Amino acid sequence: MDKVLIVEDDRLIAELERDYLEAAGFSVKIMADGTGVVEEMKKETYSAVILDVMLPGKNGFDICREARKEMNIPIIMVTAKKEDIDKIRGLGLGADDYMIKPFSPAELVARVKSHIQIHSMLLAQKRKEEEKGMEIGPLKILPRERRIFVGGKEIFLSNKEFDLLLFLAENPNIVFSKDTLFERIWGLDAVGNTATVTVHINRLREKLESGPVPVSFIQTVWGAGYRFKVG
Repeated sequence: MDKVLIVEDDRLIAELERDYLEAAGFSVKIMADGTGVVEEMKKETYSAVILDVMLPGKNGFDICREARKEMNIPIIMVTAKKEDIDKIRGLGLGADDYMIKPFSPAELVARVKSHIQIHSMLLAQKRKEEEKGMEIGPLKILPRERRIFVGGKEIFLSNKEFDLLLFLAENPNIVFSKDTLFERIWGLDAVGNTATVTVHINRLREKLESGPVPVSFIQTVWGAGYRFKVG
């Protein structure tokens, strides 16, 4: 049975959402305070989270930001605010959907079902891709095994070097600043600075170019950052 977490400080709204979700066959837990929500999401296996923006303890934006560092489950944010900037902010932080109160509980259930289904399909597709691996010219990346090969020869990378290569390869031709890469790979709370990114990029290039077929996919875009150039 799919389990849904409702984070809502309005008891009547939370109970109404719960009743509709349970009627649709979901198991539901309600939390009325933002404090401890991320820990709860780590502890239990939830298929989706319905997250109010305005909460005591910790607001929904902060919860969404923290959760997205470690988890990839559908998050539907709800709020009484109608300003577009709030919607843009929520989606920008990684929310999958955004609903404005008041809304139909039946529509909420439909959206929860839809996002769970989409998420399941994407996970299945990702597993297949990871099993097959990524092949870009002479470079082959096996995400599940955390191994790479260049021209058939295995190249050994540190954990962060592998994470950096995989992130860039999964987002080809997009320029990422050192700040963005540091945040994505090392996390906002990591000890260090963006010079760490430069060091790891240089080491990664050296290792990729040491193979039997030297590859140079990682390009420096001066004044902007780095990209994984394909095509």
